[in-house]
Amino acid sequence: MAKVLKTGDMAKCIGCFSCVLICAAVNKKSHSLQKSCIKIRTYGGIAGKFVETVCHACHDPACAEACPANALLLRKGGGVLVDANKCIGCRRCVSACIVSAVDFDEDLKLPIICHHCGVCARYCPHDCLSLEDV
Repeated sequence: MAKVLKTGDMAKCIGCFSCVLICAAVNKKSHSLQKSCIKIRTYGGIAGKFVETVCHACHDPACAEACPANALLLRKGGGVLVDANKCIGCRRCVSACIVSAVDFDEDLKLPIICHHCGVCARYCPHDCLSLEDV
């Protein structure tokens, strides 16, 4: 069965960035926050809450529709997988994403898109993230 990353009670998030760092380390072999598929930021300044930005696993993803090279393959359960061999680095997927969850790796010239592996959820100390069956 396909699984999708879901966010739970983000009010419990302490901004430790464990999810961001483990995602970058496991999926991109990097320790850069910029290489992660999930982003954590504050909403409302330093006293505000933490919010996440991550792929919503759309069933009709605008990012894939915008790709002229058909490099974003529909993923079972929603969202997309990147075919690095087809990607031409045009960045249209970045601007097409309706939740701003697609970033771009300037070194590899490829989009950074969550493929819902769930490693971030396993390392979240407060269970703000989960991998759920769809």
